[in-house]
Amino acid sequence: MKKPFRLAVKAVIADGKGCCLLIRRSHKCRNLVGKWEWPGGKVNPGEDFATAVVRETKEETSLEVGITGVAGATHFEMAAANIVLLCLETRLIAGEVRLSDEHDDFAWVPFGESARYQLVSGVGDFMLDYAKRKGTTS
Repeated sequence: MKKPFRLAVKAVIADGKGCCLLIRRSHKCRNLVGKWEWPGGKVNPGEDFATAVVRETKEETSLEVGITGVAGATHFEMAAANIVLLCLETRLIAGEVRLSDEHDDFAWVPFGESARYQLVSGVGDFMLDYAKRKGTTS
């Protein structure tokens, strides 16, 4: 049996100073514990991707964001499904970072320093490529 395809979203929250928000997966996650990522998650059935990225960002970080563009898309395979990941550029509207139980740390990281963090497998390469495309890697 072929694995189904599922849509997931990530928010690239830039601070206007060349940094983006990374959050670290806690021991309460089933996968990729200790790895760093952009906020986001699965799109619920019947939910559009724009609503999902705003909802997931709020759930994981307590931040309110607005979508400003598309960072790009990638895909990777997990045990139960093929994941199509849409990454969206966002701007901070309101809030201070307060993490959910799914994450245990956060950092505002210059795009060019993202490689210093243990990024989630599959998505990490996309994140580094995005930083290069933004022209902010050293």
